[in-house]
Amino acid sequence: MLSEEFVSAIWGPPLSSNTAIAKDVGIYCHALSPTYTVKSTFKKSSVPVNCLAVSETHVFAGQHEKAYVHVYSRVRGNQEAFVAFPERIRCLTLAGDVLIMGTAEGRLILWETCTGRLVSTPPRHVQAVSCVVATPYHVLTGSDDSNIQVWSLPQLLELDSTVEHEPERSLSNHRAAITGLSVSPSVSLDTNFCVSASKDKSCIIWNYQTGDVLRTLIFPSFPLCLSLDPSSRAVCVGCEDGSLYLAELFAEKPLLGPQSEDASTVVQITAPFGATQPDVGPASCLSLSYDGTTLVTGHSKGQILKWDVVDNKTPVELANLNAAVSNIVFVSPFPTGRATKPVNITKPAQADQTYTFTTQFDSPSVSQTRFDSLLNTPGFPQDVLESAIAALQRPVASDPELKKQNEELWEIINEQRELQKATLQKYVEAKTTRS
Repeated sequence: MLSEEFVSAIWGPPLSSNTAIAKDVGIYCHALSPTYTVKSTFKKSSVPVNCLAVSETHVFAGQHEKAYVHVYSRVRGNQEAFVAFPERIRCLTLAGDVLIMGTAEGRLILWETCTGRLVSTPPRHVQAVSCVVATPYHVLTGSDDSNIQVWSLPQLLELDSTVEHEPERSLSNHRAAITGLSVSPSVSLDTNFCVSASKDKSCIIWNYQTGDVLRTLIFPSFPLCLSLDPSSRAVCVGCEDGSLYLAELFAEKPLLGPQSEDASTVVQITAPFGATQPDVGPASCLSLSYDGTTLVTGHSKGQILKWDVVDNKTPVELANLNAAVSNIVFVSPFPTGRATKPVNITKPAQADQTYTFTTQFDSPSVSQTRFDSLLNTPGFPQDVLESAIAALQRPVASDPELKKQNEELWEIINEQRELQKATLQKYVEAKTTRS
């Protein structure tokens, strides 16, 4: 059975004086399957919405209305670093070993956690960056100014300090603050779309590499959070009135693809997938599991609920954290396939222009091949020598076809020799006649 884990974060004061819940805990690491349990916790964090990122080795948590990030080691289970930045952090995400942060002043800050290199862009948003997502090649930022900027990640990480950082394009169809962004993991030009949520009560599906609007979804109340299915087949949206919506993108009447209606058509989404009770409150964050069958939602009253996407059963309460749940991030169950991993992060060095790359090589997990065995053996192994001697002593089987080809080749060679001999004889006779 697939083992799935997720990390949650809270912010704000405790909702009640519940002594059964550990004090000062701000981040929880949960195991969802095969059985639910809280595996570990990290203290001293108040993490606002969209300010949690999880890697294979670390947890990065931006702090509410603060200009610093707490870094926790998942390997050692403790807080590894306290990192201060020039501006207040409003959102963050990871792209490999690069932590990408959006600030309250409308700019992007990129921190290479293996080298300590820090890159900052001009404030291209006129208001705070509210959400940020990344692909292997792009960074997308949503802002309170209702715009979405699409950046080239390689250009942002360009070593030439004279390069001016400009977004590739701006997506500006929304009319109110952006509350959420989710992007397809695909890198194909035909399927790399993103979904944005806004306080204008709409979600827009974009082809972010061309800037085209693929579909506009309208909801009865404004979306607070959203998440794409891991296979990008559906988008799940949590709204301010407590309703949850599941919009299938490739259903019987697909919203995307060649069989869909005209992209300019606005689609009204009115039938909710589920709804929370008033004592639970609306979902402030949500995330779909990697198998696409389970939706986990976090709520302002402290509950974490588990929803069955397939059977649409009554949700199950996994935990009550006694504070507003602000972030839920699933940990990928798949191996990264990378040869290195950063066991320790390197703090940013703004003045120093020389960087040291710090990482750890992973031992190869693949089985040893015959070539590896030969390479690591001094001299020639006994079985290799015996096989070679036996091959030399074995009589060569005659091949009629090969024998025929050899005879034809010798005929051609003999003809060429006779022709060369006749030509040389004529040359000698001509030379003798002249003399």
